[in-house]
Amino acid sequence: MKRLVSFQLICVCLGLFLATSDAVLPTEVHALTVFKEAIFDDPLLVLSNWNGLDSDPCNWVGVYCSDDHVRKVNISGFSIKGFIAEELFQLSFLHELILHGNNLIGSIPKEIGTLKHLKVLDLGMNQLSGPIPNQIGDLLSVIKINLQSNALTGKMPLELGNLKYLQELRLDRNKLEGTVPGASSTDFASTMRGMYASNTNALGFCRATPLKIADFSYNYLVGSVPKCLEYLPKASFQGNCIKYKGITTRAPEQCGFTSTASPRKPEGMKHGPEVDHKHKHKHKPHPSKLTWLLALEVVTGVIAGLIFLVALLMALHRCKEKPLSIIPWKKPGTDKDCMTIIVDTDMLKDVRRYSRHELEFACEDFSNIIGSSSDSIVYKGTMKGGPEIAVISLSNQEENWTSYLELYFQKEVADLARLNHQHIGKLLGYCIEGNPFTRMLVFEYASNGTLSEHLHYEHGCQLSWTRRMTIVIGIAKGLKYLHTEIDPPFTISELNSSAVYLTDDFSPKLVDFESWKTILTRSENNSRPISSEGAMCVQPCSLEARHLDIQGNIFAFGVLLLEIISGRPPISKDKGFLVDWAKDYLEDPEKMASVVDPALKHLREEDLEAIREVVTICIHVRPRDKVTMQEVCAMLERKLDISGSSELMASSLAWAELALSS
Repeated sequence: MKRLVSFQLICVCLGLFLATSDAVLPTEVHALTVFKEAIFDDPLLVLSNWNGLDSDPCNWVGVYCSDDHVRKVNISGFSIKGFIAEELFQLSFLHELILHGNNLIGSIPKEIGTLKHLKVLDLGMNQLSGPIPNQIGDLLSVIKINLQSNALTGKMPLELGNLKYLQELRLDRNKLEGTVPGASSTDFASTMRGMYASNTNALGFCRATPLKIADFSYNYLVGSVPKCLEYLPKASFQGNCIKYKGITTRAPEQCGFTSTASPRKPEGMKHGPEVDHKHKHKHKPHPSKLTWLLALEVVTGVIAGLIFLVALLMALHRCKEKPLSIIPWKKPGTDKDCMTIIVDTDMLKDVRRYSRHELEFACEDFSNIIGSSSDSIVYKGTMKGGPEIAVISLSNQEENWTSYLELYFQKEVADLARLNHQHIGKLLGYCIEGNPFTRMLVFEYASNGTLSEHLHYEHGCQLSWTRRMTIVIGIAKGLKYLHTEIDPPFTISELNSSAVYLTDDFSPKLVDFESWKTILTRSENNSRPISSEGAMCVQPCSLEARHLDIQGNIFAFGVLLLEIISGRPPISKDKGFLVDWAKDYLEDPEKMASVVDPALKHLREEDLEAIREVVTICIHVRPRDKVTMQEVCAMLERKLDISGSSELMASSLAWAELALSS
């Protein structure tokens, strides 16, 4: 009897253990599924096999398990775009979280502190913003933290000093402010005396085990380098507002004080003539030493003067190579200071400049809004005695407008103005005015609206199969022109059906209305102030080039083809991602007809097979197996029939059948 009871007890315990084990993975599956749902752009389909109905995520791409728990998530360098869902931090057994080199946006959730077993946190090279959460100090097992090259703001948390196992910390190339957490040499002793009466985190990094690798460069940090971190390479602190011997600091204007004024010295710090006069005799140098120092200063001054003179002559020579114009630019926050920038007048000489008054009149007092985003508003208008126009008004405020933004804006205008193709929306001109602050781009307007409107709203029935194939070939020709027929090449920032406008005869025209986002991105990556002490020569050709994502355009073209033949949006609530939904049909030619828009009555099977082949090629693009729009366009032109003969024949047969039946 006792043996039976013991056996039953063992079975019950075993059952409870198995139930507990089985209960862990569903939580982890849920966490990973919610993370996937927060990703709204996955161009390389790296998350395509993350199926929430699968009870075992250990076979998903980038997910690694041991002992029936997710121990590592590594999705790095795949260009996924979206937010970091707080549910991701329910992976309580996670050891490594690596999301490096993507396009993640938003803030770092404070729930990150729940990952008590985490050893590696790598969120570097994304677009994360907001402060570093204080809860990061709860990652008591962490060895490596990489948050470099984001847009993080605020101060570094004092709680970083809690991480006693931390060996590598990379926070460079963000927008962090304040001081480096750690007691300086002047207040270290007093901090030690009061550390038990106040917050022990006041010591910051001086409380933790010395870091082996640390990089705080290219932020907006102020103050001094803590004594306990002086062993680090000086390059770890460059590009800040820290005064530290031997490092390159930011320009004074970027640090909140003018170049002629020195930053205020901390109280208690004495330098130069401010030394205590009671002890002045103790520090008086020897006369011979004074002579040597004077000679050294003279030689140094002469060398510095020669270097400055050579640099000035080179700058003047470079500025004289092309005609230049000087544009006064009021410095934000001041009425007295005025900065000037110099740009190339040849850059916009062939582009028409409109006045705000004539655009306001054409767009009915800017009441005819046809589109908007957080960055811009799009108006429709008609020029007096001229064409219909689409006007993009940029939403930036004057106080947020920098000299480099102005340069990037003008270069983008010049870049768009050089495009000249029957399937590319033509830039007609621009508008620059200061009162009220105005930056606008003026495009020709395609009177039939966007392809998106025709596919997904009431006019979808107007797009017959032949008309859709004509649009497909027109888009392909436009992309071929942008990618291969102009130098340098050009890519559409966000290629989708909303970027395709249709004329009266349904001829497609690609319009890069999202180009303004590329201006913001490039300016943020390469922003520098113009000195208020004088003009600075900045050649437009020296600015960072427009980002070219040719393979991204080709992938988007494949998705657009699916959208055109199916009439379905790229993302929907019921079907999810269009590419995921169509994947099974693409692999089986006999099932491909199920993808076609039910509103279409007549189509050529040969056309559908050609579309299937091209879509498959485009959406499986990898760096090792590139395809060009020249090849894609040639394939479509060779295989698609846009004569309309098949529809005419089908229509004729229908009439014949109707006549016979009557």
